[in-house]
Amino acid sequence: MTEALPELVGIACGLLHVFIQHTSASLTINENADPDVPADLERSFSAIAPEDFPYRHTVEGPDDMPAHVKAALLGSSVSIPVRDGRLALGTWQGIYLCEHRDQAHGRTLVLTLQGSDQK
Repeated sequence: MTEALPELVGIACGLLHVFIQHTSASLTINENADPDVPADLERSFSAIAPEDFPYRHTVEGPDDMPAHVKAALLGSSVSIPVRDGRLALGTWQGIYLCEHRDQAHGRTLVLTLQGSDQK
């Protein structure tokens, strides 16, 4: 994501806000070191919002309403501090774009960077 925002390197102290313009995908910050984490998260959220629950909203397929539930739980934005031209994430943290539909769709992110220039 930082490749899409070359202005980041000029920020001494600031904040990056990332917003996803969709209701069936979400953003979160979580452990990014162990590849089991995304799989475990997906299994956990699928247990919380299973496709076989008797949803009323079913017009867009059986994976659509569970995707809305998962997106509501995780949220549509994250804010990350910026320090010395880099995202100030913790050692094990990464930003996840969570696709909750069975078939991936094109997703659009809005990145807003605020901060003071490096001197």
